[in-house]
Amino acid sequence: MAIAASESPAENDGLCFFAMNDSAAFGAAVAQALGVPASLHEEREFEDGEHKSRPLVNVRGRDVFVLQSLYGGPVHSGNDKLCRLLFFIGALKDAGAARVSALVPYLAYARKDRKTKPRDPVITRYVAAMFEAAGADAVVTLDVHNLAAFQNAFRCRTEHLEANPLFVRYFAAQLQGRAVVVVAPDAGGTKRAEHFRQSLGKALGTPVAAAFAEKHRSEGVVSGDMLVGEVEGRDAVIIDDLISTGGTLARTAGSCIERGAARVFAAASHGLFIGEAGALLGRSAFERIVVTDSVPAFRLDDPAAQAKLVVLPSAPLFGEAIRRAHTGGSISQLLET
Repeated sequence: MAIAASESPAENDGLCFFAMNDSAAFGAAVAQALGVPASLHEEREFEDGEHKSRPLVNVRGRDVFVLQSLYGGPVHSGNDKLCRLLFFIGALKDAGAARVSALVPYLAYARKDRKTKPRDPVITRYVAAMFEAAGADAVVTLDVHNLAAFQNAFRCRTEHLEANPLFVRYFAAQLQGRAVVVVAPDAGGTKRAEHFRQSLGKALGTPVAAAFAEKHRSEGVVSGDMLVGEVEGRDAVIIDDLISTGGTLARTAGSCIERGAARVFAAASHGLFIGEAGALLGRSAFERIVVTDSVPAFRLDDPAAQAKLVVLPSAPLFGEAIRRAHTGGSISQLLET
């Protein structure tokens, strides 16, 4: 089924933008930001669960961008979405596209980027190999779990967008005149938190303190309750790349409140909200839970959690990234805006 009406003027300049059906809403927002309607394509289902996708416009010799966010949704799993995206990339290359860039706001399996147990898989690398085999020339994503692992896994070009400017703008408006501390929910997140802390301090025009929480995970069990840093009397912003079950953030928020934090906020690029996350976050100490629209918050059905939720649009980031990639502009400079 096609998701847009026609070819755009920009396609005559060599650019084509497609959004897979599972990401149609996000794709429409990207198209609006880009000023280019999504091109026509077909996704056809077969009775036994097989499927095919094909472009309905001429892509020969064109610079093609195709969008699909790889979270598990109410209709298709992340695995199914990945398969559909790969098949469509292959179809675009077979149809003569000069270059195909995959836009993946949420990249599935990005957390499985290293061996943590004997004979463990490194699935991020396997996913990279599948993108390369399908013919992807570039993969563009938003705030992966481990940037170095993402960049090293792919042999094709990678572009990494950051929600940091979105969070900075939001919290700079909310926290003017307040004493603030940025908290990493575990030691592995300190680099992300430090980048945000420095940017927020510049936006606020005042120093922002830093803290981090202890966390150990084994066999799915999380432990550790130490908090390093001064949070008493401050508004604490706990920042992470994603919210899954919400347990890590809720534990960290509780530690901040126990140590005298005035208010606690959460910021995460991807809100998955798995399992009982809604109920847990609804009764947590958070004033606000701020995420981007890379994953729709369709699982967050707890009214208390919904009342705390703030969703920041990231589609303009992808629209500008497409524009710069197509014209040879710098995407790295986009991260500084």
